[in-house]
Amino acid sequence: MAGPTTDARIYLLDEDDRRIVPGGPAVIGPDGTREEIPPAVYRSVQHVLEAMRAGQAVKVVPLRTELPVDEAADAIAVGRDVLRKHVARGDIPFRSSEYVDWVHLADVINWDNARRERRRAILDEMLADDEEE
Repeated sequence: MAGPTTDARIYLLDEDDRRIVPGGPAVIGPDGTREEIPPAVYRSVQHVLEAMRAGQAVKVVPLRTELPVDEAADAIAVGRDVLRKHVARGDIPFRSSEYVDWVHLADVINWDNARRERRRAILDEMLADDEEE
């Protein structure tokens, strides 16, 4: 198991991720009751355990799969104005209701992951350029 983590993660499982693998991971209660869980759920439990063993607090919050833009921004720890700008530009699909714009959490997570990957690639390129000099 890896060391303690300080990163926030959102675990959003699609239908395949929710499938239980016979003989796979399980939660065992104090009375010995075994409840099998999907491998993806096991990974989320590992993440929680790592943090708690390191003395960190953990917050577990269920999220809807479709959220108002501001709630989605809060969920991924991005400024609300930043996310609204990207939604308005069409970077993230949305639908409007009478008072609010809604986004799918999966779309927001995919956008955020792509954004982080682009930033990581730029940083790696800058570090490689620096090493060449």
